[in-house]
Formats: sequence, C-alpha cells, structure tokens
Amino acid sequence: MGIMSVDELSESLASDALVADIAVCDVRFYLTDHEQGRREYDAGHIPGARFVDLHTELADQSVTGHGRHPLPDVNDFRMLLGRLGIQPNTLVVAYDAAGGAIASRLWWMLRSVGHNRVAVLDGGFPAWVAAGHPITADVPIVIPTEYPVLPDWTGTVTADDVAEGLAYGATVVDSRSPDRYRGVHEPIDARAGHIPGARNLFHASNLDDTGHFLPLPELIANFAGVASRPIVYCGSGVSACHNLLAMSLANINEARLYPGSWSEWSNDASRPASSG
Repeated sequence: MGIMSVDELSESLASDALVADIAVCDVRFYLTDHEQGRREYDAGHIPGARFVDLHTELADQSVTGHGRHPLPDVNDFRMLLGRLGIQPNTLVVAYDAAGGAIASRLWWMLRSVGHNRVAVLDGGFPAWVAAGHPITADVPIVIPTEYPVLPDWTGTVTADDVAEGLAYGATVVDSRSPDRYRGVHEPIDARAGHIPGARNLFHASNLDDTGHFLPLPELIANFAGVASRPIVYCGSGVSACHNLLAMSLANINEARLYPGSWSEWSNDASRPASSG
C-alpha cells in the first residue's frame, strides 16, 4: 500500500470489523521544536491514533557519526511495534501535518522490514480536519503485543555505496529544497551544497497546493529520467522517504535510502561537495 484518503480511513475506523486491524500513528514532528508534535497530539488527534516520536523512536540518537536521524536497531523497532499493538497483519496508517514528509519515514521503515500493510494518510491531519472528521484528546488504550523477530533493514546504502554508485552511473536524488541543494541556504548541517552528481527532486514537488499527492501521471512525469534502483537522500534520511513513497507509486523499482544523508556526508571532510 502507499497512500490512503481521509474518507477511506474514516470509513475503515467506522467499521467494527476493520478497526481492530488498523493502527493509526500520529508522527507529527517539527525540526525547530521537537516537542511541538507531542503537544499537538495532546491537543487533538485522529481517534485511536498512537503518537510516535520521530526523534526518539524512529531514530537512535545514541548513534554518532551517521547523521541526525540514524536508523534505530531493528530489534528496538520491533519492540516499538509491539508497544504500539502492531502485528504483522495490522494495517498501519501514518499521518503528520507536513504532507507526509515525516509519516513516510514510518512507511519506509515498515516496508524495509517486510511489513507491507502500511499507508500514509494523503493530506495528513489538516486534510482530516478540513473534511470535518472528528478529533479527540483521548489517548487510546493499546494492548501491547509481540512482533516477530525482524530481518535487518533492507534497501539502504552507505556513504561509500553512494560514492561507488555515482562512479558507475547510478541515479542519486537529493530530496531537499532547491536552495539547500544549491548551497544558497544551509540552516543546520556542517557544509552547504550537495553530493556531486546528485540531481535535485524536492520532495514537496510530489504534492499539490492542498498538500495531497499529485495524480499518478504527474508523479510519473516528475520522476522522468530516474532509472531503476536510484539512491535517495535528504538532510537526515526522513523526507527522502517521501520521495521513496512517491517513487513506489510511480513504479520506480528498488529505490534505496541513504540514511545518513547530507547530515552525515557533510560532516566528513573527505567527502566532496558541489554547489550551484
């Protein structure tokens, strides 16, 4: 699965036969204020939604030297899924307030370990509210479960893999905004610019003016020229997953994530950088 509309989710949550098999995850997060997402969840969220923190649960801040949001140990992720009441047959629907830029990280992580029943809510929390669907401040009672042992992360590459891929003509996609890609503006990472040879496909270009994903023909057109098995990165391996989701919708196969992304690459003085 890829994306789900707010009406589809509403209908599913209204069905007693389906609701037990759905785990809605609120993944709202803001880089400039790590607690804002939790505050917004506490103020109001989709009924039944569990809060998932990008910074501490979908990343491991104890890992150093591998970017701002290193992937957690896969067993820690397995335990998180258990705490969220998620089993292998559970449909996970993730949402945020950023057009899916954060929620797609959870989508990708689940897909990476073989859990394919996962979707990002198209339009996210703003679309849910705009459609008149209910919100609540009540925190759901979640019955923990044991998620089976997971394989290691799949579909990832290292910095060395990126350099080698470029040497052999691989398509490398930088998902950041054009000004950061060109090195005009760098608010957080060690150096400005981009990985030499990478092309810029801003993840927000996957969305229309309302924050919904573009129709499939337009997504396919956006990724024209992207060969199979591209390598995708961003600042810290989060919004790159938005491009990975869009690529999967556009049937671009075996796209890979560079989790360390620019936050790792730019911190290594031995790695070259380009601007412009």
